[in-house]
This record gives sequence, structure tokens and C-alpha cells, in this order.
Amino acid sequence: MAHKTFISYKYSEAQNLRDRIIKALGDDATYYTGETSDSPDLSDTSTGNIRRVLSDMIYQTSVTIVIISPNMIQSKWIDWEIEYSLKEINRANRHSKTNGIVGVVMKHLGGYSWLRPEHKNPDGCSSIATNDSYLYDIIKNNRFNQNPKVYSCDVCKTVDSLTGSYISLVNEDDFLSNPQKYIDNAFDKSENDASGYDITKQK
Repeated sequence: MAHKTFISYKYSEAQNLRDRIIKALGDDATYYTGETSDSPDLSDTSTGNIRRVLSDMIYQTSVTIVIISPNMIQSKWIDWEIEYSLKEINRANRHSKTNGIVGVVMKHLGGYSWLRPEHKNPDGCSSIATNDSYLYDIIKNNRFNQNPKVYSCDVCKTVDSLTGSYISLVNEDDFLSNPQKYIDNAFDKSENDASGYDITKQK
């Protein structure tokens, strides 16, 4: 089932990946409500107007895709867009739920180790670390926040990459190969299991 989506990204370095994500959505791209190359330029308008336009886009959606790029935290808008996505908003007679959120990690310098270096644990299991210096607090605080935690390995205390965090991180190659899988996962967590996570809703 397709879900209405919004893509949050730093325009100067992730526009190309945003376009490839929209293309990978195929027919489901009709459910994308965020910016495109045809959207009006808001760079010279007021902060209040930009916020109004963005909130109108996000309000209609159930899943927010956040492109995790090397200079993302220099954006003035991405953490606000995540915060708005996590809120439950009342407008007239309609109540929006907390969006599911998935982070798509941009390939940089040929790979993903800039953010997610892989490690071999003493017990032989492999795990992926995260360099939190590239992430907003609102993303960090919604990682590894499953409650109660379900470990995929009881020995090394690792959690499943898709269910162990409310905001899962997925490498761009994996996401582009099957975007619906990861969008559905984010949606299912918001729709069915949001109570199974300690969600931080403020940046």
C-alpha cells in the first residue's frame, strides 16, 4: 500500500538523491507531497511563509524520508521538519498522527563509513556504529529507543536495524532498490507500534 511521503533534505548537496528517490518510487511518486524541481523558489520569502508552506506539505503525509548527508546539520529546516513530522496536529476536524520516519544515508566518498562504520564484535557478530556528530539531537534521541528493547543478539546486545529504532537509518543503495519496504516499515512503526518506542518529539 502506498503512503503519502515528504522528503527532508539539504538542497545544496542532496537534491540529486531526492530526485532519484522520487524516481525509484515509480507510480507511488504520485503520493509524494514535498518539493520538486518545479516547486516555487521560497528562498527570498519570510521564515513564517516557508514554515507555513512546509507544514502544509508535511501535514498531509504519513511518512517522512530524511536524507542524511554530510552537512545536513547546517540546514535551518531539517530538524524543524522532523519535529513537525513527529507532532500530532489538529486542523479543523482532522487530527494527524505522528509520521513514521526513515533516514536515507547518502553515499559519500564511495561509501557509508563516514557515518556508519562496520565493526566485528568479539563474539563474531557484525554491527554498525553511528557517528552521531553528523546527526541532529532529534534523530539521535529517536535511535535505539525501542521499549522494551528486543535484541537480535543477546550476547553483544545489538538490535535489529529496522525495528530497534523509531528512526531507522538505511543506506541509499538499499533504499533505492526497494523504497516501499522501508517506507512500509516506517509507517508500520507509527501506525501499530508507536507505543513500543520512547519517542522524542521536540528538537
